[in-house]
Amino acid sequence: MGITESIAAFGTHVIGSIGYLGVFLLMTAESMILPVPSEAVMPFAGFAIAEGALGWTGVVIAATLGSICGSLVGYAIGKFGGRPFLERFGKYLLLDAGDLDATDRFFTRRGSPTILVSRFIPIVRHLISIPAGLSSMRLGPFIVFTVVGAGLWNSFLSWCGFQLQKNWATVLRYSHLIDIAVIVLLAALVVWYVARHLVRRARRGAA
Repeated sequence: MGITESIAAFGTHVIGSIGYLGVFLLMTAESMILPVPSEAVMPFAGFAIAEGALGWTGVVIAATLGSICGSLVGYAIGKFGGRPFLERFGKYLLLDAGDLDATDRFFTRRGSPTILVSRFIPIVRHLISIPAGLSSMRLGPFIVFTVVGAGLWNSFLSWCGFQLQKNWATVLRYSHLIDIAVIVLLAALVVWYVARHLVRRARRGAA
């Protein structure tokens, strides 16, 4: 069983077993730092909608509540433990004091739209709440923009699942190509992250 089929089996099992609560719990995990992508949750909620097991309103509300709960956990991690942790262990993640200061400046200028846009970007959406808390972004705008962004994204993925349910056999036929694309994308992101920080560190050392 490939990655896509495994994710499909997991998502449909959890949502099929506990319904709206499953959607809520999985999306709470997705919005924290746990590796549970919304692309592996919401389409299968859309499947359940297509089959009449769940309703649109309940799915969107459960998913968005999960997103905000998980995001608040990430925000609290950043606000109350992020800077001491990163100052001590950040070097192992290729982060230093300059990166922390840059994060503070960035969220001071563009925090609210960043939270909104990040909900539509894979991987970033898992982590964005931590730097928001790290920079002590105001909680009100953080919640509002998280709810708006997560609500739109969750609705879109549910709609995709609703449409794909009719053609799932075709999707599985090409699932190996999807698996390869996901692995290549993740590898490229890791290489880009490491290369970017090593180049910046080398430039600072030269200066």
